[in-house]
Amino acid sequence: MSFDDLLANNATYASTFTDGNFDGVARAGVAIVTCMDSRIEPLAMLGLHLGDAKILRSPGGRVTTSVLNGCVLGVQLLQVDRIMIIPHTRCAMAKGTDEDVRRQILEANGVTASWMTFGSSPDQMRRVHEDVEMVKSHPLIAGRAEIGGFMYDVDTGLLEQII
Repeated sequence: MSFDDLLANNATYASTFTDGNFDGVARAGVAIVTCMDSRIEPLAMLGLHLGDAKILRSPGGRVTTSVLNGCVLGVQLLQVDRIMIIPHTRCAMAKGTDEDVRRQILEANGVTASWMTFGSSPDQMRRVHEDVEMVKSHPLIAGRAEIGGFMYDVDTGLLEQII
């Protein structure tokens, strides 16, 4: 496989790029935690623009250790004062458990992923509440940022606040 097509696309993009030369803080004070799903355009869905928010993606939009680290850095160093945790409808990570995902990988490829944690759970609402509480109670975030849990509908584009 080659990356030539993507590099050509980047050259076209760069030829009209005018958004450089500003600092890396979140100009709107927002960090967005969402899924890696390509149906989600975090900035566009919130009416934000390049440089307005820190975007942290993970499978299922879960708050993993690295996502939590990003939230801490955003709050402590990058002017984040609002954190939105946004999973979405029809998410593959909500169709089963980690064991189900491991089984699918083994069946498809004959390779075990038994040591991996994916954060899969069919109870997305419980997960949103757990993730919001985890971020809210972190000693380097607590009292420094407002935390909200949301659900994004990939079929309508609407965002609903859950917590």
